[in-house]
Amino acid sequence: MKQTSVTTDAPCWVELGTDDPPAARAFYGELFGWREDDGARPADGGYTQMLVGDAPAAAITPRYAPQQPTAWTICFAVADAEATAARIKDAGGTLIKEPTDVLDHGRFAVAADRSRAVFILWQAGAFQGAGVFNEPGSLGWVELLTRDPAGATAFYPAVFGWSVAPSEHYTQWGLAGRDFGGMLVMGENFPPEVPPHWLPYFAVADADNTVNRAVALGADVLMPPYSMQGGRRIAVLRDPQGAAFGIYSSGADVSADI
Repeated sequence: MKQTSVTTDAPCWVELGTDDPPAARAFYGELFGWREDDGARPADGGYTQMLVGDAPAAAITPRYAPQQPTAWTICFAVADAEATAARIKDAGGTLIKEPTDVLDHGRFAVAADRSRAVFILWQAGAFQGAGVFNEPGSLGWVELLTRDPAGATAFYPAVFGWSVAPSEHYTQWGLAGRDFGGMLVMGENFPPEVPPHWLPYFAVADADNTVNRAVALGADVLMPPYSMQGGRRIAVLRDPQGAAFGIYSSGADVSADI
């Protein structure tokens, strides 16, 4: 991920919706060293920011609707939520929740692409988004898993203006070629009941040690640590509440300039 700060039309935040927020906070606190923001207010409805040091890294929330899965959701920074929502509709996507103010924090909308992969739009107010990227315990990559790669490569550039860098096995998303994510085509190894979705990858210092620690804390391994070109290792896990997430390591320094 060649991103070190919030950038318009790029990932800016990630949220976990779960039936057991206290257990999730304990799990990720042990795994990533996150600590809870002690400034939560009753009006936030159980929404808890998790910090790396003093920087906001992610949020853990209750599920707010029966149809909401236990899952991580990626937020993308936008300059104008209404204008982006209009582009989503024009490109064949769906607005699950129209743009709405969240106190003084900002304005958000919940959307789905043509294949129903869900994501969030975030128009910042007092809250910009993550205060850290590509450092251990913070967002390091985002990946769309879909059965409709052609639809996705038409949809997301139309909505966000992303650049697309295709290859034989993997497509990468970026802004003017500065890649922050990718797309994986869901093949026969994915059960049909698994819907298209966005998957966050969190940067870690050591993928193998993190996998071992996650298993000891009750997680399942969906993809064991795998070495990529350049020596980076990735893995995919499922937390004890059932939410999938990835981890990503590239040695001691996992940051890169945008």
